[in-house]
Amino acid sequence: MTQTPRRMLVVADSDSYIKWGAAFAGQRGGEWHSSLVLVKTPVLPSARQLDAALAGTPFDARDVRTIDVDDVAELIQRERPHIVLLALRGPLVRVVAPIVAAMPGRPAIISGFPGLTIPAEPKAIIYREQCDMIVLHSTREVREFSANAAQIGIGMRFALARLPFLDDVVRQRTRTDATSIVFAVQAKVPASREERVQVLALLADAARAHSSRRVVVKTRARRGEAQTHLEQFDLGHLLDQPDVSDSLGGVPENLVVSDGPMADHLSRAAALVTVSSTAALEAIAQGIPVLLLDDFGVGPQQINTVFVGSGLFGNAANLARGDWRHPEPAWLDDNYFHPDQASTVDDRLADLVARRAARGLPALERRFNLTGGSLRRAFERKRMLGHYDRSLSGALSLVVALPVRALVRRARRIARMLQFAPSPSDTPKTVASVAAGGDVLRRVTLAEEAAE
Repeated sequence: MTQTPRRMLVVADSDSYIKWGAAFAGQRGGEWHSSLVLVKTPVLPSARQLDAALAGTPFDARDVRTIDVDDVAELIQRERPHIVLLALRGPLVRVVAPIVAAMPGRPAIISGFPGLTIPAEPKAIIYREQCDMIVLHSTREVREFSANAAQIGIGMRFALARLPFLDDVVRQRTRTDATSIVFAVQAKVPASREERVQVLALLADAARAHSSRRVVVKTRARRGEAQTHLEQFDLGHLLDQPDVSDSLGGVPENLVVSDGPMADHLSRAAALVTVSSTAALEAIAQGIPVLLLDDFGVGPQQINTVFVGSGLFGNAANLARGDWRHPEPAWLDDNYFHPDQASTVDDRLADLVARRAARGLPALERRFNLTGGSLRRAFERKRMLGHYDRSLSGALSLVVALPVRALVRRARRIARMLQFAPSPSDTPKTVASVAAGGDVLRRVTLAEEAAE
C-alpha cells in the first residue's frame, strides 16, 4: 500500500531564505509533497535572484507563488499542510508564526536559518518561540542553541540536519579547468566603506599577483536588488567609483564582478576567498581550498568565530601568494560536516506529524517582549512588511514607536558608557550597581536590539 505523501508548505521572504527553504524541502524526497510561497516584503527577490536561488533544487520559478501575509491562513486552510516551514528572517517569523499558531487544528510550525549562526544568539530563539522546532545544521549549533534556550527558559525542540548545499562527504579534487579565484561577498562584514575599499585593494593586489587567473567578486545582488541583509556599500558599485579605482592604481583586467548561482562559480574555482560566508562551507564540501581573511579581525562582529580551529584563516600576504587552505579534520565533525547518522531532522518531522494526528499540537503563546501590546505587534509587522502593510495601526505605530526606539537606544548607550567608564571616585558598590543596571537594561530591551 502506497503511503500518502505528507505535505509541507514553505513560506519564505528573501533570496537566501527561499534558497534554503526550497533546498530543505527538496531534500525530503518523495515522502513529502512541498509547495513554496514568497511573502510580499521589501526584500522580495527579483526574477533573476529567484532563478539563482532555486538552481539545484527540484523547483523553478513557476512553482513559487507570491502572496500577502494576510493570505497565509487562507492558503493553509486550503492546502492543509502537515508542516509549515517558516523560512523567514527572525523578526518576520515573529509576525507570521502567530497567524499559523492560532489556527484550529494547526500544522506543525518549524523554522531555521540559511547559513552560519555561530555565535548562537538568544534573540534568534525568542523570535521563533511560537515554533514547534528549529532546524540547525551542526552539532555545535545544537549545543549552543540548546544552552541558550535553557538559559532563557524556552522549551524549544532542535533538529540536526545537513545544510542542503553541502555534499555528503568532503572530497579533495584536482581540476585542470579551475581557473578562478572567487571572493564571496558578505553583505554585513566588513561593514565600513573604508574596510570594503580595503577588501577591493587586497583583491586588486591578488589579481596582479595571479595574472593568469580571473579574480571574481561574487555578489548576491545587482544594483537595486534586495538582499536578506542590507549591503550599505556594494563592492561592485564601489569599484566603479573613480576615487576607489584611483586608490587601487586602476582596476586589473582580470578583476571582475559577477553574480549568479554560487554553484556555477565554484565549478570553475581554484580557490574560495571570503571574510565570512556560507560559501566557504560549500567550497569545503567540494574539496576547493579556502582562505578566510583575518585582516579585519576574528570575532562575533565579523561572523567568523565558527571557523576558529579550522585552519582556514590567513591574511593579505597569504592571498597574494596563493596560500590556500583545507580545513582541519578535527573541526569538521562539530561544524556542519557531521556523519549522516547524526542527523535527527527526519525523525523529528515524523514525530511532529504523528503527534498532530494523535492529539493535535498545543497552543504556542508569546512570552517575550510583550510591552506595548497590540501597538508593538503592529510596529513589528509594519517594520517587516514595509509598504505591503496597509493597515492604519501600522502607520500609527510608526508615529509612536520610532521616537521611543531612539530614546531606548540613547539610554542604552549611556548605560554602557557608565558601565565601562566609571568615574575614579565611584565606590565598588556604585560601580557594581551601574554594571548591574546596564545589564538589566540590555535584557529588558532585547526586542529593541532585535530591531537593529
